[in-house]
Amino acid sequence: MNSTNIEASRFRDEALPYLTSDLPGVGGVIKEADEDFVVEEVPLYEPSGEGTHVFFEIEKQGLTTRDAIARVCRSIGCQRRDVGYAGLKDARGVTRQVLSVEHVDPEKVLAASADRVRVLWAKLHQNKLKIGHLSGNRFVIRIRGAQAGSFERAEAIVARLAARGMPNYFGPQRFGMRGTNAIVGRAALLGDFERAINVLCGGPADDDSPGGKLARELFEQGDYAASLKAWPGGHCTERALCRWMERGSLDWSKAWRSVDRAMRKLYVSAFQSELFNRVVAKRIERIGEMMPGDLAWLHRNGACFAVEDLTAEQKRCDAFEISPSGPMFGKKMTQPKGEAASLEASVLKECGLDLDGRFSGASDRPEGARRPIRVPVQGATCCEGEDSNGAYLELRFELPPGSFATSFVREVCKSVGRAVEPTGCA
Repeated sequence: MNSTNIEASRFRDEALPYLTSDLPGVGGVIKEADEDFVVEEVPLYEPSGEGTHVFFEIEKQGLTTRDAIARVCRSIGCQRRDVGYAGLKDARGVTRQVLSVEHVDPEKVLAASADRVRVLWAKLHQNKLKIGHLSGNRFVIRIRGAQAGSFERAEAIVARLAARGMPNYFGPQRFGMRGTNAIVGRAALLGDFERAINVLCGGPADDDSPGGKLARELFEQGDYAASLKAWPGGHCTERALCRWMERGSLDWSKAWRSVDRAMRKLYVSAFQSELFNRVVAKRIERIGEMMPGDLAWLHRNGACFAVEDLTAEQKRCDAFEISPSGPMFGKKMTQPKGEAASLEASVLKECGLDLDGRFSGASDRPEGARRPIRVPVQGATCCEGEDSNGAYLELRFELPPGSFATSFVREVCKSVGRAVEPTGCA
């Protein structure tokens, strides 16, 4: 089996242009400790105090939302499917978010205890908490090791982002630890399941863990049984594919269908995100400008509408009532017209896809949606301080749901890294 040679096509967010490219960054690093990255959900509504559901806020540290839910469920004796949540949060950091469960005594929920999870309060409500029942997220992020003069630099960048909005790039976490999720998603959508599987399970790289690198090397050598044994914990998809390949089947399509459907959708979503990022990158200099044929995003409720009177809608855009939207390409996505349509079509063409985004991936073909190319930043401030871990530059800000704090921080830091072509179109 030939090497998948993925290094030249990994997602690297350094390849995306900055809105504040004329302002020098502060450098530094984030997430040296969990306490350096604090996220608090801003609820869409408060629990009423009546009903059969219990809303409760947890504080988790160093755990994904799903891991925290599993621990709470073990403590109160319920199933994970019974727990509602408004959004998923990353493991690294300290997060406060609201969950819900039905037909459980609030006092029992309040008394629940689990390693790295605390229940802060519990109140009754009439409905289950669902994805999207969220107004936004507040962040407190500490940057360590910033350069001299960092406060003045950060202050200028924060002011620009508060005035013009933040580029709504998907952050690198969307593309997986190796930055290859979009490559896998693109290959699957185009029906190239052999490449999808080889990128997922092969392509050893120097920054892989020792166990992961060995497992990938063995997979590329065709020793699937040994690869299966070598995978470190947490690589369920890779191990499932190794079991399938160990049977001797060369039906790559059937092998791909053995992957959990939720994971297949995740890879496809990563490719959609890559395409969206490319559209934002092309519009970065005109991020607050409506184009002929645009579909505008109404920030107060997430509705989209076709721009007909460009002059009138530009005034609303300047007031940040609306913003241009970009594509999450899919079979039911509303297409723009005119200049906006031409720009989005150019991104598809660069990636070897046809104009209407008709992918061949059958059941995994995405529905599609629109997404604002910029988002408002609320309450943005910066300050300097020092704690037991040393000096820091602290950023505080609030973003709408679905936006990535890392997209804000990258504008401030502008850390120099390898500039590599983004993943999806390799």
